[in-house]
Amino acid sequence: MLNKEEQKKFVNIMTNSLLFKGAMAFQVPMAGLSGMKIPVLNEEECHVTVPYKHLNKNPFGSTYWAVLGMAAEMASGAILVMLCRGVQPTVSTFVTGTTAKFMKQAKGVTTFICKDGLKTKAAVEGAIESKKPINFTTKVIGYDKDGIELCEFTFDWGLKQRSK
Repeated sequence: MLNKEEQKKFVNIMTNSLLFKGAMAFQVPMAGLSGMKIPVLNEEECHVTVPYKHLNKNPFGSTYWAVLGMAAEMASGAILVMLCRGVQPTVSTFVTGTTAKFMKQAKGVTTFICKDGLKTKAAVEGAIESKKPINFTTKVIGYDKDGIELCEFTFDWGLKQRSK
């Protein structure tokens, strides 16, 4: 089933700014370059912040939508990767679709919050127990420093436990 010790190690790396930047340098270089951080990661939710800065901006004076999408995917995906840590045989994860809605320009630090951890955990456990592909959807909302909703992303995930 789920490996709590491996999950704790993953959370420690992802929520430590220095370790996160080091890990991202090899796995997702743009995440590190964007200034992305993960202040909260647990089985229930994940918070990811991304600043508005020169590297992340668009010609309209706000954060480029692709940077916002990358941070939103990290908020959803970090929970999933954490839950798949240490599972043998491993679980294959894949984004099968995404949608986005933008309500307001992101002109400062944007915090993305995914509260679908329990739903994600049920999907991972279902894939492990059934040995069959599982599909599920998560929602991530991006907020500005005042708690105003800027954007909403959904991610469709496909999971399957690999054969031994």
